[in-house]
Amino acid sequence: MKHDLLRLHHMLDAAEEIIQFSKNKTRKDLDSDRKLNLAIVHLLEIIGEAANGLSVELQKKYSDVPWHVMVSMRNRLIHGYFDIDLDIVWKTTQNDIPKLTKTLKKIISEEE
Repeated sequence: MKHDLLRLHHMLDAAEEIIQFSKNKTRKDLDSDRKLNLAIVHLLEIIGEAANGLSVELQKKYSDVPWHVMVSMRNRLIHGYFDIDLDIVWKTTQNDIPKLTKTLKKIISEEE
């Protein structure tokens, strides 16, 4: 589906930017660098919003991908903007985003 591919590409672009922006950075940088903080949070929101727009068929086909977790994180970041846990944001950035990038590349290559 063309619609799904576009959203998958949006997710991949955002994930790759997170990796690029956080390269050679530390958890402390997330506290001290407001632009880094805002950029990463916004890119995580984009990933969750794009995941939310994927078709049910694609989500079922790749049911091992935690689509719902991405959407839930997006909702938490958007609606709980006043109380964001930057430890979770950093853990997601360092542990989950690199894996997601690999997974998205695989899905995109299979779907194109």
